[in-house]
Amino acid sequence: MYKKGIIILPILLIIIGFLFFFSNKNKKENIEIQELNANILAITKDYVTVKDQKQMIYTFQIKDLKANCGDAIVIRYAGLLNKDKEFQENTVVEYSTITMVEDDLIPSEWEEEGLFADYYKKAYEKLKTLSMEEKIGQLLLVRHPEQDDILDLKKYYFGGFVFFEKDFRNKTKEDIAQMIEDLQKNATIPLITAVDEEGGKIVRLSNNPNLRNEPFKSSKELYNLGGFPKIKEDVKEKSQLLSKLGLNLNLAPVVDVSTTPTDYMYERSFGKDTSLTSTYAQTVIEASKGTGVSYTLKHFPGYGNNKDTHSSSVIDNRSYESILNNDIPPFDAGIHAGAEAILVSHNIINSIDNGNPASLSPSIHNILRNRLDFSGIIITDDLYMGATSSIQNATTKALLAGNDFIITTDYKQSFSELKSALGNGTISEDLINRISLRILAWKYYKGLITENEK
Repeated sequence: MYKKGIIILPILLIIIGFLFFFSNKNKKENIEIQELNANILAITKDYVTVKDQKQMIYTFQIKDLKANCGDAIVIRYAGLLNKDKEFQENTVVEYSTITMVEDDLIPSEWEEEGLFADYYKKAYEKLKTLSMEEKIGQLLLVRHPEQDDILDLKKYYFGGFVFFEKDFRNKTKEDIAQMIEDLQKNATIPLITAVDEEGGKIVRLSNNPNLRNEPFKSSKELYNLGGFPKIKEDVKEKSQLLSKLGLNLNLAPVVDVSTTPTDYMYERSFGKDTSLTSTYAQTVIEASKGTGVSYTLKHFPGYGNNKDTHSSSVIDNRSYESILNNDIPPFDAGIHAGAEAILVSHNIINSIDNGNPASLSPSIHNILRNRLDFSGIIITDDLYMGATSSIQNATTKALLAGNDFIITTDYKQSFSELKSALGNGTISEDLINRISLRILAWKYYKGLITENEK
């Protein structure tokens, strides 16, 4: 019996080995082949970067691709996409490209579901009437210059202006309303007019006693005075004042989770835990609806305990899981409440993309578009800030990363850079067109462009 077992055991091991080999072979042969329809954003010798219909950005290894930026591409690959990352490790089985041609109908891959879906056809009709310079200008949210504002508006076709305390200092309500009205009258396309009116430390507008008896209170003060009903009341009053002056975008609320008084962002934050900050985000966005003023959740993906990016680069060493669990929920709550815009920080998030500030990272933007299903406008923090001011071609990188609206102080440089990038093929007309289309659809959604302005 013992000898028979010695003979049988090796035979069983051989049979098991064969079964294991063929099982694995079949598994490899049966790996499901997926298909991705997208447009080409960038091409290098070994890689191609694409953007799909949901505005997700992926980079695949495809060597020596013979195509142009803007061309449509169908990629067949083995395995699953990592939708939280830009670089994909999938094996590309085959691909085919189609050169894009001008068409009277909006390309199907440009149409989107989401906030502005009902306005894409109108926006496309408008887009076809614009020059390329006008389309580029629509992507720039420009810090309002002290001189030549109307002259440069006519030259660069800005999508909008950001106003700061200096723009309101010592002026009356009538002065400001007239200033903004003059800008709108001279704009080819109605402008987004933005301000940081957070309350508390950041009060660009209400710091002027001609505009309000006292500055707007911080979110912490409001909550301590009357909870979320008081915050809702504040949003209504703030929106009424902004709208009366001609301002239609507030770069607030700050929904960064910060509960430690020594944190740089604590003074500007709600100062409560993730759950209460999420309710705060939802409350502000819901209260803003119907006021004529859009509100902006910031600073994605959450500032945490990091230092000030106005002066230098800042590295965030928190884990991905920590950011997902603690910092992302307020943005998610605001998105579900109908947030139209989100502003991205300049922090380098090591656990997500250790090579780029969040504002220039496709992986960060993929989280917004995929995990949070955000269909609105993604805005950079000002590229003039210390964390990004020394980065070469930052405006171009911002567009390639997935932003829609670029806040820029040096708008002449940004405009010139985008024209050069378009001319040398770094970015495509298709990319400019698609982003301009979303900005225009947003302006239709907001009622800034009317039927008479088709």
